[in-house]
Formats: sequence, C-alpha cells, structure tokens
Amino acid sequence: MNNINSAGLLRGSAFALALMLSVGSAAAQDYPSRPVTAIVPFAGGSASDVVSRILFDKMSKLMGQPIIVENRPGAGGNIGTAIGAKAAPDGHTIVGGGSGPVAANVTLYKSLGYDPEKDLEMISPFAGFTIVVVASRKLPVNSLNELIAYANAHPGLNFGSVGIGSSQHLAGEYFSQVTGIKLTHVPYRNIAQYGPDLIAGTVPLGFQWFPNVAGPLGANGATALAVAGDKRIAALPDTPTTTQAGLPQYKVNGWFALLASSGTPTPILEKLHQFMTRALDDPAVRAGFEQAGAEVIALPLNEAKKFQRAEIEKYRDIITKAGIERIE
Repeated sequence: MNNINSAGLLRGSAFALALMLSVGSAAAQDYPSRPVTAIVPFAGGSASDVVSRILFDKMSKLMGQPIIVENRPGAGGNIGTAIGAKAAPDGHTIVGGGSGPVAANVTLYKSLGYDPEKDLEMISPFAGFTIVVVASRKLPVNSLNELIAYANAHPGLNFGSVGIGSSQHLAGEYFSQVTGIKLTHVPYRNIAQYGPDLIAGTVPLGFQWFPNVAGPLGANGATALAVAGDKRIAALPDTPTTTQAGLPQYKVNGWFALLASSGTPTPILEKLHQFMTRALDDPAVRAGFEQAGAEVIALPLNEAKKFQRAEIEKYRDIITKAGIERIE
C-alpha cells in the first residue's frame, strides 16, 4: 500500500513540475506582453540611474515594449529593492540592484524587509564602477600622496557618500584602513546634495563613482586624484590609477545588477538575460557606459548567484573590520 502511495505521489509531483515548466515556457513565449517597470532604488541622476537608463533604453527596443523607470530611493537602496522583491514574479517588474542593497546591506542592517538571496533572482551584474578619489579644490592637494599627508596632519576630514553602507561609504572606510588616516563619514540622502558641499569644501573628500562627481569635476570645483582600479577610465584619461599614484593596495569598485523577484519562471529569466546581453553588446550602450565611467559586466545566468554570495561575504569582511554598527 505504501509503495502504491509513493508511486502515486511521485507521479503527482512529476506532473506538477511538468505543468509548472509548461506554464513558465508559455509565459516566456509571450513575454513581455505589456510595459515593464524597472525599479532603480536610488535617486535620478545618480551613477546607477545613469547606466540603468542607458541599458533599459536599448533593452526596451529589443523587447518591443517600453521600460518605465521608477526611482525609489531611501534607506541605502533598501526601500526600492524591497518593493521589487515583493513584485509579481512575471518579469514585468525588474530591479536595478546595487552592491549596497543586494550585498553589503545584509551585514549593515538588522532588517532589510527582504532577503536578497531568497527574495530576488539575480540575472547578472551589468555595470562596474571603479572608485574615483576626489578632493575639493579648497584643499591644498593635487595628488594622492599629498592628500594622505594632509589628512594625517588634519585628522577627521569629511568625506561624503549616498548613504551609510553604500559602496562609496565603504570605499572611504577601506581607504582609512589602508592608509591609517582618520576620516569622518557624512551620508547624504541623494547625491545632488553632496556636489555643492564638495565644491564648497565643507565635505572636501569623496570616494565616488564618476557620474556622482562629474558635475563638480566639470565645474573645476574638485580634482580627481586617482582611480582605484587596474587601469585608467576613459572618462578621466589623465587621472592615474592608485598604483601609478603610489597606493597599489587600494583597489575598490562597485557594481549594478539586473534582478527579478523570486519565483519568476526560469524561461523568463533567460529571456531577460538575453535582452540584457544583446543590449550590452551594442556599441552605443558601451560608449554610454564608458562616458559614465562604467565598464560592461555580464555573467552567465547560472553564475550570478555565486557572484552575489561572494560579494555579500566580501562586504561583510570590510564592514566588520571598519567596526560599523548595524542600522536598525
């Protein structure tokens, strides 16, 4: 009797699985059947917003449906990401998730309102940003070595970021760890508030993604001292790398990724991945990323979760060493 029940249960499970796969495949064939909403959990004009709009504009043309970008900033990206995590799992709401809300904030916040690994499906990171070390023109420094010497003589210099736990905040904390200098973090609700203070010298330092400081740099109110990567970036061809500037151990970058809510059928995730990679192959998209100081990234769908897990562990180590208290 037990054998009969077990066999029946197995047949029922197999039938349910086949039905689910069939429904997912059918949904993917029609996908997208209506406009897609893309939630960017940061303010308009921020680095993440700039590259997301470049990507989504091309993806919408490939999909044959508009992609409507909704900026939902707040709580280090947690508010918008939580909304995306709770969306219907049909691919018609996607999320542009940064290294903060889908990696670093796992350690930084006591409660996110979502679990980045369980409630979201990472399709792939799509943009990488090398950190740019910038200083206000009000500071008497023109190189990384001069900055370190000045900061040692004037401990507690302010540096700004888009929020506690953001990649820019952690980049500043890591700079402090590497150089041994004491810095004071000043978080902002959005990046537009930071630019004027950088130019004025009230918050004279930044460890930023290029688009976040393009305005102050362009207005000659700030100087790019170094880029914290292995090579110079096209947007700042005259700015040395940290290795060239004498601090080779300081290498930091951030990333932005495409995600969907958990439970989205695999065929739809695969289709989104295809649209994303085709868009990233477009020369105009690549040129737009380059101008924004970003590099194109694309991982196979089956490697995205491994990448996310490794990044969560990396940021946990930085945050723990920095002694940053968890946020309620």
